[in-house]
Amino acid sequence: MTFENPWFVFLLSSVVGLFVLETVSVLLNLKQLGQALPEELREVFSEEDFAKSQAYSRESARHDLISSGVRLAVFLAFWLAGGFGWVQQVVSGWSPSPILQGLAGITLLHGASTLLGLPFDWYDTFKIEAKYGFNKTTPGVFLADLVKGLVLGGVIGLPVLALLLWLFGTFPGAWLWAWLAVTVLVLALQYLAPRYLMPIFNKFTPLEDGSLKTAIHALSEKCAFPVKELFVIDGSRRSTKGNAFFAGFGNNKRIALYDTLIEKHPQPELLAVLAHEIGHYKRGHIVQRLIVAVLQLAVLFLLMGTVLGNAGLHAAFGLQAPVLWLGLVFFTILFEPAQTVLGILSGLWSRKHEYEADAYAAGATGGAADMIAALKRLARDTLSNPTPHPLTVFLHYSHPPMVQRLAALRKIG
Repeated sequence: MTFENPWFVFLLSSVVGLFVLETVSVLLNLKQLGQALPEELREVFSEEDFAKSQAYSRESARHDLISSGVRLAVFLAFWLAGGFGWVQQVVSGWSPSPILQGLAGITLLHGASTLLGLPFDWYDTFKIEAKYGFNKTTPGVFLADLVKGLVLGGVIGLPVLALLLWLFGTFPGAWLWAWLAVTVLVLALQYLAPRYLMPIFNKFTPLEDGSLKTAIHALSEKCAFPVKELFVIDGSRRSTKGNAFFAGFGNNKRIALYDTLIEKHPQPELLAVLAHEIGHYKRGHIVQRLIVAVLQLAVLFLLMGTVLGNAGLHAAFGLQAPVLWLGLVFFTILFEPAQTVLGILSGLWSRKHEYEADAYAAGATGGAADMIAALKRLARDTLSNPTPHPLTVFLHYSHPPMVQRLAALRKIG
């Protein structure tokens, strides 16, 4: 763990460099908040709304920056003090099994990370989100969600982790089998998550008969998008922000609308939002993203298989000899710069898809007016930042900035 080790130099440089890049992005975004409200949004944003959105963006950004700084400081202190070697010593005394040691070690590290982030999540939910009128979560629901998430992560994640440790500890070409196994899980979750996992956190109620249900079925028939089930989600139990999504394949598609979305938008706007989601399916975005995700997994596991037993990588973290489960942890840290680049490319691709889905919605609903109205209302109700800095958009935005989306829709007419 010295500067003579090239792995150590690269890892330290990348960890600190990514934090510096993020800090620069946040500071530029904060400076950008001083701009005037775009003319496009003046009809829905009052001066009070605009000032509130800027204050919300400013407070959220500062909170995220402090949270990231604390996490970085704790991680560096843990790393440079030989924390990873200490955890290995602890878990090696609990069991002679490398697999059980790995499960215990990763559970300890994940638990510590969760505890470190808990005060920041709590403050964000009950101070910032509550201050600006978004939070509806009670402390009981917050803690219940946390426990459910940890249990669900353990039920799904620990068996997968055990399988990966066994494969990489047993077979020379383990990356291929690991990729196939995780791919099967990813595809299975596309079906299982909306039916069995999401209802653990939210209540799904069938949409009542009425004009909205009739209009949605008419829209789905017009778009040749067979819908088997329509649900309303109790999103208002946690937040005032709205959302909508669909899931499923073939003739088993289901549409889910947050009750907050239904409450705040008139029917034409709701249909435009749903047409946008249908547009993602009709333009092949869902399948494309799934294929790319599976291919990325293949590259991920191929690279992982080449470095898991690397002595230099382990020495960069203070270990005298490679330890399989720690190799998995170290690889996730090593892969962060590549993950950042992939995230940027994914954002560029996703923003292109959003334009295409907006265009589809305009065509499916007979014009762009309803989609424009829906986007403006969403921007106001969520206090979104109408003037983000280009670097922040480049690094993080999966959707185009609102003004650009509205301009593209107006060109459609």
